[in-house]
Amino acid sequence: MRFGLLMPHFGEHANRRALLDGAVLAESFGFDSLWVRDHLVFEPHAEMEAANITFYEALTTLSAIGAVTEKISLGTGSLVPFRHPVHLAISIATLTRLVGDRVIMGFGAGTFDHEFELVGMGDLDRVGLVRSNAEIMRRLFTEDGVSHSDDVYSFENISIDPKPTKPIPFWYCGATPRSARLAAEYADGWMPGRTTLLTIDERVKTMRELTTENGRPMPTIGVIPPTSIAATHELAFDGLNVDGLLAWANKRGKWWVKPASGEFATAEDIEGSLIAGNPEEVVDQVKRFEEVGVEHLVFDLRLTYERWFASIELLGREVLPALR
Repeated sequence: MRFGLLMPHFGEHANRRALLDGAVLAESFGFDSLWVRDHLVFEPHAEMEAANITFYEALTTLSAIGAVTEKISLGTGSLVPFRHPVHLAISIATLTRLVGDRVIMGFGAGTFDHEFELVGMGDLDRVGLVRSNAEIMRRLFTEDGVSHSDDVYSFENISIDPKPTKPIPFWYCGATPRSARLAAEYADGWMPGRTTLLTIDERVKTMRELTTENGRPMPTIGVIPPTSIAATHELAFDGLNVDGLLAWANKRGKWWVKPASGEFATAEDIEGSLIAGNPEEVVDQVKRFEEVGVEHLVFDLRLTYERWFASIELLGREVLPALR
């Protein structure tokens, strides 16, 4: 398995030191990747985040992180398709030339309608926009004189320079059955955010069937579970809103595989949507992800960003060595 961190570029704990010093510390401990989210108008998730709208723009943040690190991969989990793909292609290609060929381009259809309405894209098929972005950028990264026409984008004879020197992995992000099918159809990876182990297991089995049928390589399986690690079990769970996570699962987790009871009533019912405990407990929980096919796990420490540096050290010193 490979291991990453979701960077604190949003909310009350977002600041230059946390991002840049945290990135350097993570690389020193051998983490494989650093990831950012994407929003145009950020609205905190009430059950997980404080009511703070601070949000450092995704690609700007990755550029700064790339400037202070050397080899660690830089991922978007995920970019939302409210940018023009030609503009985005120039931005991504420039990033690779400035920081090296270590970018993972995760894309998702987005959650909030108002972000698309703001830029005049409220009526568009956002899943279709992800596919258009993938096709357009893959061509712009490798060809000159690109022409394209679909229901949204139309242009002729467009070239960009610089181009990436190596192919950039394109991952489809989302936990729905459709997202997994689309990843199996045309992506290099599949990256759900918060979901359950039962859900991952079912999606992975479907993807293996589809890639066997279509002759494509099996995409890399990733996930970004909320994580709270501390020296003791009690401290790791101190202040965690497990009831809020359960309420969110029952309200918004309609695509998740349900437990036998038909609803999410206990912490065990949402296993995989939260990693929490002391280092030994976290190691055991991460191994469960490996059992269902996860290859790249990104620790989402937003629940305890106030312990950001201490959490990186615990993961780096005690968890990663036990898993490698």
